[in-house]
Amino acid sequence: MNKAEFQRSMASQGLVLSGGGARAAYQVGCLRQLSRSLPEYHPQILTGVSAGAINAVHLAANQGSWRDSVESLNVIWRSLSTSQVYETGLGQLLKRSMHWGLRLASGGKLGTMDIRGMVDNRPLEQFLIANLANNHGRIGGIADNLQAGVLQALAIISTSYADGRSVAWVESNTDKINMGSQVSATPTHISIQHIMASAALPLFFPAVSIDGQWHGDGGVRLAAPLSPAMHLGAKRILAVSPRAQPLHLPPTATNQSYPSPAQVAGVMLNAIFLDLLDYDAIQMERINGLLANLPEAHWGAYSPVDVMVLRPQEDLGHVARDHEIEMPKAFRFFKGGFAGKDDPSADALSMVNFEPEYIGRLIDLGEQDTAERIDEITAFLRGSSEFISAQGESGLYQPE
Repeated sequence: MNKAEFQRSMASQGLVLSGGGARAAYQVGCLRQLSRSLPEYHPQILTGVSAGAINAVHLAANQGSWRDSVESLNVIWRSLSTSQVYETGLGQLLKRSMHWGLRLASGGKLGTMDIRGMVDNRPLEQFLIANLANNHGRIGGIADNLQAGVLQALAIISTSYADGRSVAWVESNTDKINMGSQVSATPTHISIQHIMASAALPLFFPAVSIDGQWHGDGGVRLAAPLSPAMHLGAKRILAVSPRAQPLHLPPTATNQSYPSPAQVAGVMLNAIFLDLLDYDAIQMERINGLLANLPEAHWGAYSPVDVMVLRPQEDLGHVARDHEIEMPKAFRFFKGGFAGKDDPSADALSMVNFEPEYIGRLIDLGEQDTAERIDEITAFLRGSSEFISAQGESGLYQPE
């Protein structure tokens, strides 16, 4: 398609940004390289989960060009530090640890009745207000972009602790939104509270109350991460996951010590927040393949949706180990009792380390990985025959 046709296709192009805490900085690098190589790319359907919700909201609210929006997001992430996300002082960490210990050791008779997270993340709320909010926590710019036609819909996902369902908080030009049976769609004006809820890592960050209901990280129960973008009308989806492909990782040592709590937590967090995107993409591949072999008259309510997943070539958990020394001293002290010295990766740490050097490294990796695949990505976004012939009739990127 030519440039004009490509720009018109933006109304049905979706961008899905998954979670992963600090790993979401990798998404910024991918988008930064893409905005330089393909400046006319400006997807109008955006969805975000957890830290990916921060990126999605910023892009939906910014009223400059797409490249300016991405560059502004890059500046925000590079200005971040761990102390701007959660309290890292020794006193705060000791107090919360003692409350947890007392509650467990006394069978719930001692300690604070409602321990709200392992850390206090009010600094993150203040950081978001300073960089995103406009009026009483409501995000400015989203409504203007919807009215101007440069944005079709924004959805960020949280998990309701009341019933365990995923909730999609949607700001769009329509109030009639159906997300299927697994996700409850709620039209709203996106606010800081919605972002804080979507990014509330279980146990680590406190849950957030919205309309009298407590909500946590949106990745906990979102079995189909591509579904919200599809239900909002996306026909071509670019998804950015900060999870490296397991098949491309170097082999691990055969003689390992017993897994530490941090290693187990890292595997669980990957399973909750990152692995489901791969499964959903594989399911989409199968559906597209079935539709390709059926007459269009028999498709019913289904239609093909092309998906490409961008991901790091290097395990970000390994990268996090190289930057562990940059973490605040008090946090490293407690982490020493939680993790083992011989852990092959630091997946859990990679999600909560917001120090500038580590964040900058993730952004750089995103740029490098995207630059290496830019021809393939461009062909996919343009729907060119070269991409379709290379990937199969479904036009779906193989996530494997």
